[in-house]
Amino acid sequence: MATRLTASEITAASAELADWQVTTSSLTRTFRFQNFAQALAFVNAVGERAEVAKHHPDIEIHWNQVRLDLTTHSAGGLTTLDFELAQAINALPAACMPR
Repeated sequence: MATRLTASEITAASAELADWQVTTSSLTRTFRFQNFAQALAFVNAVGERAEVAKHHPDIEIHWNQVRLDLTTHSAGGLTTLDFELAQAINALPAACMPR
């Protein structure tokens, strides 16, 4: 099981994540696209990364917006798994990211 990060570890790890909102219990980011098809393609790309990581975000889709919430439920807060998945999402190919 992943170990929950301390406040100082969260602060250090969050310095590498632009555009994500960070609390002691979650990482959140909203992505905006030109249309639903692009938003759905992005969700599918995130899903592929999540399956590889065996760590899954909470996902909300609202037409051209996708909100991702990352937390490690079993640890009761943020772990390295959340930051690693956020970095993998940020590194998705440009074709998957908002334009």
